[in-house]
Amino acid sequence: MNPQNLALRVQSVRERIARACAESGRSAQSVTLLAVSKGQSVQLMGAAADLGVSSFGESYLNEALGKIAALRERDLEWHFIGRIQANKTRPVAESFAWVHAVDRLKIAERLSAQRPFHAPPLNVCLQVNLAGEASKGGVAPGELAALAHAVAALPRLKLRGLMCLPPQESSPQRQRHWFHALAALFHELNAGGARLDTLSMGMSDDFEAAIAEGSTLVRLGTVLFGPRSVQ
Repeated sequence: MNPQNLALRVQSVRERIARACAESGRSAQSVTLLAVSKGQSVQLMGAAADLGVSSFGESYLNEALGKIAALRERDLEWHFIGRIQANKTRPVAESFAWVHAVDRLKIAERLSAQRPFHAPPLNVCLQVNLAGEASKGGVAPGELAALAHAVAALPRLKLRGLMCLPPQESSPQRQRHWFHALAALFHELNAGGARLDTLSMGMSDDFEAAIAEGSTLVRLGTVLFGPRSVQ
């Protein structure tokens, strides 16, 4: 993709976010754009950074560590958005500012123990499996409160919010159904004193529905970059 096309895509996405926020009576600044850059080249990511994109989401650890090293001179915020294996927690804890897919206390405990003491607390979102899909990670809704309470007590983590990968739906109404369910869990936890501030929900095909239901962070890849250029 050439820089001009990328600039047009970034502008279009920002306009769509702003329009969705306006329709919900919200400020466009209330939604963070997280560029999902897995499979994309360092050069393309650098071009996105030149356009003001500062938060990048990766889910392939080895690829991500190389990109973090290559772009270390830039002031970028790195989010790990993939499922975490227990034997890969240390580099995640050492290299990222956010983790979006924590769904087990064991993983959270390892991240807490392995987070460097000179670094700020690692921001964490708990992944919720809203539809009970066996192919996806995530804590069951009925087990969320207990996990949230336990993770919030860990010393080197900061529990920020919830994340979901809902079933793929073509209808905006059905898309909103799942996002509404996650938002309800979010508000329920906050009513119990959790102090969460982040709803990580919405991707390229459904982010406007997610914003309508209160998303504060949308994870966008294809709509920004097109198909992956690196496999």
